[in-house]
Amino acid sequence: MSGYLTTHVLDTARGCPAAGMVVELYRLTDQTRTLVRSLVTNADGRTDEQILPESDFSIGRYELVFYAGAYLDASGVAPEEPRFLDVIPIRFGMSEATHYHVPLLISPFGYSTYRGS
Repeated sequence: MSGYLTTHVLDTARGCPAAGMVVELYRLTDQTRTLVRSLVTNADGRTDEQILPESDFSIGRYELVFYAGAYLDASGVAPEEPRFLDVIPIRFGMSEATHYHVPLLISPFGYSTYRGS
Protein backbone atom coordinates (compact mmCIF):
# COMPACT_ATOMS: atom_id res chain seq x y z
CA MET A 1 0.00 0.00 0.00
CA SER A 2 1.29 3.44 -0.89
CA GLY A 3 0.93 6.38 1.46
CA TYR A 4 -1.14 9.51 0.98
CA LEU A 5 -2.53 12.41 3.02
CA THR A 6 -6.06 13.84 3.30
CA THR A 7 -7.81 16.40 5.49
CA HIS A 8 -11.32 17.46 6.43
CA VAL A 9 -12.25 20.78 8.06
CA LEU A 10 -15.43 21.11 10.11
CA ASP A 11 -16.84 24.34 11.54
CA THR A 12 -18.01 23.18 14.97
CA ALA A 13 -19.53 26.57 15.87
CA ARG A 14 -21.90 26.50 12.90
CA GLY A 15 -22.21 22.71 12.68
CA CYS A 16 -21.15 22.44 9.04
CA PRO A 17 -18.18 21.73 6.78
CA ALA A 18 -15.71 24.61 6.43
CA ALA A 19 -15.98 25.29 2.70
CA GLY A 20 -13.55 27.65 0.99
CA MET A 21 -10.66 27.39 3.46
CA VAL A 22 -7.15 27.54 2.00
CA VAL A 23 -4.91 24.70 3.19
CA GLU A 24 -1.18 24.52 2.46
CA LEU A 25 1.16 21.57 2.92
CA TYR A 26 4.86 22.08 3.65
CA ARG A 27 7.62 19.49 3.88
CA LEU A 28 10.06 20.11 6.73
CA THR A 29 13.71 19.09 6.37
CA ASP A 30 16.40 20.31 8.76
CA GLN A 31 15.98 24.09 8.62
CA THR A 32 14.00 24.13 5.36
CA ARG A 33 10.24 24.54 4.96
CA THR A 34 9.16 23.81 1.37
CA LEU A 35 5.64 24.40 0.01
CA VAL A 36 4.37 21.15 -1.51
CA ARG A 37 0.78 22.04 -2.34
CA SER A 38 -1.96 24.59 -1.77
CA LEU A 39 -5.63 23.61 -2.03
CA VAL A 40 -9.06 24.94 -1.03
CA THR A 41 -11.73 22.97 0.82
CA ASN A 42 -14.90 22.15 -1.10
CA ALA A 43 -18.56 22.23 0.06
CA ASP A 44 -17.93 19.10 2.15
CA GLY A 45 -14.91 20.67 3.93
CA ARG A 46 -12.51 18.36 2.07
CA THR A 47 -10.10 19.03 -0.76
CA ASP A 48 -11.06 17.71 -4.19
CA GLU A 49 -7.70 15.94 -4.40
CA GLN A 50 -5.50 14.28 -1.81
CA ILE A 51 -3.28 16.85 -0.12
CA LEU A 52 -0.32 14.56 -0.73
CA PRO A 53 -1.13 11.92 -3.36
CA GLU A 54 0.48 8.48 -3.53
CA SER A 55 2.69 9.57 -6.42
CA ASP A 56 4.31 12.29 -4.26
CA PHE A 57 4.27 10.55 -0.88
CA SER A 58 7.45 10.48 1.16
CA ILE A 59 8.01 9.60 4.81
CA GLY A 60 9.04 12.64 6.83
CA ARG A 61 7.94 15.71 8.76
CA TYR A 62 5.23 17.99 7.41
CA GLU A 63 3.18 21.03 8.30
CA LEU A 64 -0.42 21.70 7.29
CA VAL A 65 -1.36 25.38 7.44
CA PHE A 66 -5.06 26.23 7.67
CA TYR A 67 -6.10 29.82 6.87
CA ALA A 68 -8.88 29.95 9.44
CA GLY A 69 -9.06 33.74 9.78
CA ALA A 70 -9.90 34.29 6.13
CA TYR A 71 -12.49 31.50 6.34
CA LEU A 72 -14.07 33.03 9.46
CA ASP A 73 -14.14 36.46 7.79
CA ALA A 74 -15.86 35.01 4.70
CA SER A 75 -18.38 33.05 6.79
CA GLY A 76 -19.62 36.18 8.55
CA VAL A 77 -18.03 35.74 11.98
CA ALA A 78 -17.72 39.19 13.57
CA PRO A 79 -14.20 40.46 12.84
CA GLU A 80 -11.66 41.17 15.56
CA GLU A 81 -8.34 42.94 15.21
CA PRO A 82 -6.33 40.92 15.57
CA ARG A 83 -8.46 37.81 15.10
CA PHE A 84 -7.92 35.28 17.92
CA LEU A 85 -7.36 32.43 15.44
CA ASP A 86 -5.92 33.35 12.08
CA VAL A 87 -3.37 30.92 10.63
CA ILE A 88 -3.29 27.46 12.23
CA PRO A 89 -0.12 25.39 11.62
CA ILE A 90 -0.15 21.69 12.50
CA ARG A 91 3.21 19.88 12.43
CA PHE A 92 3.25 16.10 12.24
CA GLY A 93 5.29 13.17 11.01
CA MET A 94 4.48 10.37 8.61
CA SER A 95 6.59 7.30 9.37
CA GLU A 96 5.11 4.65 7.10
CA ALA A 97 3.42 4.35 3.72
CA THR A 98 -0.24 4.36 4.73
CA HIS A 99 -3.25 6.68 4.64
CA TYR A 100 -2.78 9.67 6.94
CA HIS A 101 -5.83 11.82 7.63
CA VAL A 102 -5.40 15.09 9.58
CA PRO A 103 -8.79 16.72 10.22
CA LEU A 104 -9.34 20.14 11.77
CA LEU A 105 -12.32 21.06 13.94
CA ILE A 106 -12.57 24.85 14.07
CA SER A 107 -14.54 27.55 15.88
CA PRO A 108 -13.70 31.25 16.27
CA PHE A 109 -11.99 30.63 19.63
CA GLY A 110 -10.64 27.09 19.50
CA TYR A 111 -9.61 24.16 17.37
CA SER A 112 -8.60 20.52 17.64
CA THR A 113 -7.04 17.89 15.45
CA TYR A 114 -6.18 14.21 15.60
CA ARG A 115 -4.92 11.39 13.41
CA GLY A 116 -8.07 10.23 11.68
CA SER A 117 -8.84 7.37 9.36
